[in-house]
This record gives sequence, structure tokens and C-alpha cells, in this order.
Amino acid sequence: MYSIGDLSRRTGVKAPTIRYYEQMGLLEAPERSEGNQRRFAKAELERLAFIRHARDLGLTINSIRQLIGLSGHADRPCADADRIAKEQLASVRDRIAKLQKLEEELERIATCCTGETVGDCYVIRALSDHSLCGHEH
Repeated sequence: MYSIGDLSRRTGVKAPTIRYYEQMGLLEAPERSEGNQRRFAKAELERLAFIRHARDLGLTINSIRQLIGLSGHADRPCADADRIAKEQLASVRDRIAKLQKLEEELERIATCCTGETVGDCYVIRALSDHSLCGHEH
């Protein structure tokens, strides 16, 4: 059995976040000691590691809930798990594309400035006038 502190140290998930996952139903309500401390089993340690990894990959709580539900049915097809992963991949690629556009625009703005004073600063003008941007972002 593990205390919430043990779980936190072993997984890198802070205690308030562990309690939040418990409230959200991602973790089973743990047994309590005589002193009313949470006591987690090895299965909850493993589940928390699963949740942590999924969160590191950017999956939403809802997606994680669905994946946890799927993981309890080893004989079912994995099409739903694949779909969730592919949707997350598409979301990440979309965010990357947006960040690349932001990078390009910031680089353009930062390198276009030839002014010596704020009054002549292209960065300030571009931020004040969106039409000076090279493209939509």
C-alpha cells in the first residue's frame, strides 16, 4: 500500500493533482488507514503512471477516461484507442503548424526593425497594426 506522498514521489504527480484525478473518477477511491490517510494499491500506482504519461502526451481528461475504460476490456478491438491517439496526433500537428506560423511572423517582425528608437521601432508598429503582418496567424 502507498500513501499519497509515496504515489506522488514515485510518479511525479503532485498530491493535489492525485486528489483531483480521484474526484474526476480516473482513480478509484482509495482505502483509508485508521488515521484516515489514503492508502493506494499497486494498481492505482500503475493507473496514475498511465494517466501521467497520457497527460504528458497532451490527452484530455475525457480521452484518458475513455482509454481507461477501454483498458479494462482486453478482448475488445483497439480501434477506439487508435482513434483517440490519431485525434491527438492531428491536434498536435495543428498546434505545431500554428506555432510555426507564429515563429515565422515573430522572426520577420524582429528582423525588420531598423529603427534606433521606440518611435521608429517596427516591432511596436507591427503589434499596433495587424495589417503589417506578413500573413494571418
